[in-house]
Order: sequence, then C-alpha cells, then structure tokens
Amino acid sequence: MTNRYSSEMTITLAALSEMVAGKFSGDGAKIIRGAAPFNAATADDVTWAGDAGFLKKMDACGAGVVIVPQDFKGTSVNLIFSKNPQAAFARVLTFFYPPKKQKPGVHPQSHIGSNVVMGKDVAVAPFAVIQDHVTLGNRVSIHSNVVIGDNVVIGDDVTLFPNVTILERCRIGNRVIIQAGTVIGSDGFGYAPDGRTYRKIQHMGIVQIDDDVEIGAGNTIDRATFGKTWIQRGVKTDNLVHIAHNVTVGEDTVLVAQVGIAGSATIGKHVIVAGQSAISGHLEIGDDVIIGPRGGVSKSLPSGVVVSGSPEMPHRTWLKVQRIMPRLPELKKKMDEFEKRLKKLEDK
Repeated sequence: MTNRYSSEMTITLAALSEMVAGKFSGDGAKIIRGAAPFNAATADDVTWAGDAGFLKKMDACGAGVVIVPQDFKGTSVNLIFSKNPQAAFARVLTFFYPPKKQKPGVHPQSHIGSNVVMGKDVAVAPFAVIQDHVTLGNRVSIHSNVVIGDNVVIGDDVTLFPNVTILERCRIGNRVIIQAGTVIGSDGFGYAPDGRTYRKIQHMGIVQIDDDVEIGAGNTIDRATFGKTWIQRGVKTDNLVHIAHNVTVGEDTVLVAQVGIAGSATIGKHVIVAGQSAISGHLEIGDDVIIGPRGGVSKSLPSGVVVSGSPEMPHRTWLKVQRIMPRLPELKKKMDEFEKRLKKLEDK
C-alpha cells in the first residue's frame, strides 16, 4: 500500500547500515522501501530516534528499522547504531527521496545573452534571463524567472530556484543551493547626509558565495561598497535573512529565520545565530558563538560564548533575568511599602 512517504528505491538493512557508516542488529536481509517520521513509520520504513523521548517509546514504534545512538540498549529487532542518528537519517532521506532534477537543456522561452559560457548538462527553465558574459559550470540547474546579471560566475552543481536574482559580477561556488525569491548582490543601504537630504553611495563590490552553501528563501545579501560581501564555505541560512554590505560570514555558520546582520560585521566559524536576532555593524563575532533567539548584539563577542537578550548578556544571566521579570510588579509593590515604612521611621 502506497502513502505519501513511498519511494521507488529499496535497500536491505545491511546495505543501509553500511551506507550511513553504522552497525546493525537484526535481519540484515530485511528490505526497506522508504523513510518516515517516528510516529508514522510502517514495517517497510526506516526512522530514527535520537533523544530520550523517542527512545522510551521504541516498543510502540511500527518502523521496520530504527536508527539509534551507539550506546542504546534495547530489545527492538532491527536497529542501526550511529554516532549521529539524525545525520544518518538525513542520508537515508536523500537515498530514498533524491531531489528532483531538471532535464538538461536550454528552454527556448529563456533569454541567453552574448558570450555566455555553459558547462555540461546545464538546465535552463522557461522565462529565465541570463545576461551577457555569464559563466555557468557543469550541471547547473536554473529554474523559471531566475535573473543572472552580467559577468556572474557560477560553479558546478548549483541549483537556483524560481525568482532568484544574482546581480552583476557576483561569484557563486560549487554545490550551492539558493532557494526561491532570494536576491544576491543588490546595493547596500548606504547614503551620505547632504544637508537635509541623503546622497546615494554607489556600491562597486560584489557578493562571493563559497562552496557547499545553502541560502534560504527570501534572503537579501547586499554587495560590498568596495571589495566583497563574503559567505564562506558551508554556511546555511534559513528564510528571510538579511546580510548587509561588506559582511563576512565564516565557515559552517548557521543563520536562522529573520536574522539581520548590519554592514561590515565579521561573523566567525561555526556560529549559530537564532531566529530574529540582530547584529550591529562593524562588530567581530568569534568562532563557535551562539546567539539566542531575538538577541540584539551591540558589541563584539569573543569565541565560544553563549549570549541571549537585547542588549546581549551571558545566557545564564539572561535566564535569571527572565525568572525575575514576572515578579517585577510584586517587587515594586514591596519596595513602595519599604519606602513608606522608612519615611515613617525618618519622621520619628
């Protein structure tokens, strides 16, 4: 019986375990036909259980195979033991449900400018616009309504989803995914005060996006005033992220939805910036920093710190503040009583 998780692929438990670099227990010849969430998996599916909440429910899980942590001790028949069950399950999902690819070829309803260089197996969908002197690598997939400006260079195995705009001279690396509606290389927000008006500052730089980056939907990444706005290898951004001119985002950093980074800030490697957080301009954020949700960062941060709140403070301090906040009306009332009693004593 098919369902919305069905797949055309099949694999044995033993082969699946080898594919994710794990070890298995149970019937190595067990055939797996798909992957599904823990609570919806059937006997033909593989799922994963990475935390105590799911591991306690193993006996109620209907999956044919469950990927579990290496130290799990349980009675389920078919298991795959992994250092990182979630990452292993991500590999499994890619096997069973590989991303749909466009057929190579340039659609006649697209526009291709002069002196465009294309690699092998490039796919260009209807109504895409590729302007002059653009270079496309091998296996680039360009969806409908994408606009690529003059002198843009794009590497191999890049996917640009519908309505992406990459403006002139920007550089995109290999294996980059840019989700729908994102704009790369728009002018930064730069204006010089001129009396009671503002004069626009021309932005002559570019945006450079390195290999293995994924940019979410509806992002805006501004070109540099001079030089480059630089998104380094392995960065992942969620939807609705804004990165201003001359920002550098270090390798393997994660920017969650609605993050905003002001101009000329430098973000280190392996940083996590949670949703709706903002980072002021010209700051330096060290490696391995974590900024909590709705954080407002107004000063540079050394490597390895965890901060929350606006303005930012150590996360543990922020937790204490949050516990105190609901009690402020009560504390204010007590302070007023103390002041009245103190005044009476002073009057005596």
